[in-house]
Amino acid sequence: MVSENIFLLHSLALGAFVTFVYDLLRILRRVIPHAPMVVSLEDLAFWVYCGAEVFLLMYRESNGTLRWFAVLGALVGMFIYKKAVSPLLVKYASFLLGKLLELLGALLGWLWKPFRFAGKQAGRAAHKTGGRLGRRMKKTMRAAKLRLTFFLKVFKMNLKA
Repeated sequence: MVSENIFLLHSLALGAFVTFVYDLLRILRRVIPHAPMVVSLEDLAFWVYCGAEVFLLMYRESNGTLRWFAVLGALVGMFIYKKAVSPLLVKYASFLLGKLLELLGALLGWLWKPFRFAGKQAGRAAHKTGGRLGRRMKKTMRAAKLRLTFFLKVFKMNLKA
């Protein structure tokens, strides 16, 4: 009976821990916007990790057999964490991390400022030569595209014949 109570406590802790890890993902997504594909990959990695953690808990504590009170304990742990800690953690941690990143960006911008002026002057000189080169390159690419299109049409006509 004592080992089952400890197993229940471990499953409660695992539920809270898994929810905490997902909250870290939520904080990261609030601070740094993600593309839907990246969000899907993060979620897939998260669920694989959760499955492995649950498997390891079941393997260590109950010799690999599924105990429904452990599943219920993990759900209760998730629920308690979600109601008690999660809203405050996500809100304030994402706010603080966002402000920290803004401050870091401002500091890096201030440090980079002396190098920007030199870059603009060099960029103007490069733009004049780059403009001519770019126009020449565009003209050459257009001519190559016309030639390729012509040869493709001739090739298709030969295939039909």
